[in-house]
Amino acid sequence: MCVMKTVIMAGGKGTRISSVASDIPKPMIKIDGKPVLEREIECLKRQGFTDIIITVSHLGHIIMDYFGDGSGISPATGEPFGVSIEYFEEKQPLGNAGALFKMKDKLTEDFLLLNADAVFDVDFLRMLRYHREKNAAVTLFTHPNSHPYDSGLLIADENSAVLEWLAKEDSRPQWYRNRVNAGLHIISPRIFETAGIDPDAVGQPGENGKIVKVDLDRQLLKPLAGSGMMFCYDSPEYVKDMGTPDRYESVCRDYREGRVQAKNLSNRQKAVFLDRDGTLNRYVGFLRSTDELTLIEGAAEAVKRINSSGYLAVVVTNQPVIARGEVTVSELEEIHNKLETLLGLEGAYLDAIYYCPHHPHKGYEGEIPELKFDCDCRKPKPGMLLDAAKDFNIDLSSSWMVGDSENDIAAGRSAGCRTALIGTGDFGQTAEVKSLNDFTKNYL
Repeated sequence: MCVMKTVIMAGGKGTRISSVASDIPKPMIKIDGKPVLEREIECLKRQGFTDIIITVSHLGHIIMDYFGDGSGISPATGEPFGVSIEYFEEKQPLGNAGALFKMKDKLTEDFLLLNADAVFDVDFLRMLRYHREKNAAVTLFTHPNSHPYDSGLLIADENSAVLEWLAKEDSRPQWYRNRVNAGLHIISPRIFETAGIDPDAVGQPGENGKIVKVDLDRQLLKPLAGSGMMFCYDSPEYVKDMGTPDRYESVCRDYREGRVQAKNLSNRQKAVFLDRDGTLNRYVGFLRSTDELTLIEGAAEAVKRINSSGYLAVVVTNQPVIARGEVTVSELEEIHNKLETLLGLEGAYLDAIYYCPHHPHKGYEGEIPELKFDCDCRKPKPGMLLDAAKDFNIDLSSSWMVGDSENDIAAGRSAGCRTALIGTGDFGQTAEVKSLNDFTKNYL
């Protein structure tokens, strides 16, 4: 049963990866004997997304000859494709969204819009539920990556509505969240109206004599920032552009080692839960400003090792400074932005940060009364770990809690995780290590 239409943009020339294959379209480059585009279609088919439109241009006949209308047999697997495919062939370049306007009569309901050169394995049904809960015009699949400093970034509010769209060339704040648009979208046909673009003009000479093209990011999506219509869907699932030879080799290796499929959130995940102060950054007591945050030597290297191991890297941190009125939520977010920026500059990233803003003891000047209670999320209770397990389908028995205090170990044990203590003491931990770096070298 078809869930919704899927549009796959497969018209790029792939000039950066021409040394791998120059005589076929980029989406037809094989990973472990199967074209990237076929792997995308398999992921969609498994979830019921079988009504597919593929936009083609450069060497598009190779794609059309291989897949046909989707009713035939795969040359790679000998199995039926099992989908319905039609094509939009660009006779001249229309920009990466011009084709959408030319076939808008086919896109009368929400649709998936994907890039054909991305390597992914994503639970799109989960993303679709989120999209509908938000009543979004656009939902963007967003994730952290290992090079946020040269990627476009999204800044969103507490409801995940996009406030700012920062392209690579745009100036950015000193400290920023590692939240990157991965090029997977769910889009409502409402955007055809908000864009103010005449479909009949696309592909025709404009006032300047140049052919009218449409850029997806700059003309359709970026203008929606701040409108309350576009939302981030944060996910740790595997999505990578294989646009360069080095990235191609990396995704081939990840496929062989099973990492691509394993990160789909329909599968049980495993995580390394990390305390913040004294584990990632130097302990300074109650940390109240970005100036007080510095990474522990080797912490970024350790997080990179977690990233490449298949585990999620999830921070769980008590922040009673919020309840005490000493740090605002926005100030804490800026502290965490600095943490993510510093890690990103060294090629490491966190999949999520959970914090407890509560504090059970009353009587502090300037405290926030509504946050002064005995909650279920403050360590040594396991609430933050349990919330993350629900959000990301984490198998707690296959996961670790790493921290430098008895409360960290108690929270991890209560959640059913293995535990590693940074330092010394007997709190029933599974392992005792000198640092987070020491833990990742010996236990991952």
